Amino acid sequence: MEYLRSVTTSAAFSTLPDESELIELADNSRALRSAVAQALSGKEDVIETTVAVLLARGHLLLEDVPGVGKTTLATALAQALQFTVSRIQFTPDMLPSDLTGVNIYRSEQADFEFRPGPLFAQIVIGDEVNRASPKTQSALLECMQEGQVTADGESYALPEPFFVIATQNPLEMEGTYPLPEAQRDRFMARIAMGYPDPSDEVAMLDMHEASDVASDIQPVLNAEDVQRMSKTAASIYTAPLLKQYVIDLVNATRHHVDLRLGASPRAAIQLVQMARVKAAMAGRNHVLPQDVQELVLPVLGHRIITKASASRDDMAAEVLNQVLNSVPVRIDSSALVEPQ
Repeated sequence: MEYLRSVTTSAAFSTLPDESELIELADNSRALRSAVAQALSGKEDVIETTVAVLLARGHLLLEDVPGVGKTTLATALAQALQFTVSRIQFTPDMLPSDLTGVNIYRSEQADFEFRPGPLFAQIVIGDEVNRASPKTQSALLECMQEGQVTADGESYALPEPFFVIATQNPLEMEGTYPLPEAQRDRFMARIAMGYPDPSDEVAMLDMHEASDVASDIQPVLNAEDVQRMSKTAASIYTAPLLKQYVIDLVNATRHHVDLRLGASPRAAIQLVQMARVKAAMAGRNHVLPQDVQELVLPVLGHRIITKASASRDDMAAEVLNQVLNSVPVRIDSSALVEPQ
């Protein structure tokens, strides 16, 4: 790697979290990951990324073949948090109002009353989101970006925190509507569960012998805990040259010969947000290049579009590895810590 020392400027820096706030965030995130792991064996990296997306105030797309634990992960996280939860099974005949809610006329009051739909929950689990029509999929766009829904010209705020976990099965193409680029870009990260190792699969059989382990998970955090942790993570220091490194990575995807669509500006913003959370979960008050590099695939992988139609995901991973290898890290280690 090529290292250059940054030049300290007179720009004002944000207030860093104190040590007690970092310890609380690291301990609470560890407790949350441990609770979710009770239902999933051998998926520590997947669980860590899921918790990071939650704390970064983003939304998560789980994409993989059926039966590998996508819904179990979402359900286990919901059980570990004292959040209101709703689960939506997307189908081709579903309407946008089935998600947002409807106005019902009350003759006794001679007025309309709004009945909220399943989107009015702090955690929304959307199963097989690509089975819904594009019109219904678009109903998710406003709520994921703006934190509100609109029905009959009236806007209604969604509860805080608001976290969407959507699943889709990429191999079940019959009766599905692929998510458009604009909607995929609304998801902060996409992860694949993958098949478990044989030893982990044996442990999974043992876990599921007696009962549904996800339903037995006890809550470890509430909404106030998560909001406080998110605020702490957002104040983690990100060096100017590290931000430039993120921009260099994103720009490299826009000019790569094998891509017809590179990462968006929103991708750069969310990559930094996720890197801050990752640093905070490790107990650090500053972001390292490794934090960014480890998040490039989950944050950028679903946003780029390759020119080759076959094996799109494998091609995307290969391209992003090429980008990581081609973009130098021009940061001296001393430049990563906020100047005093």
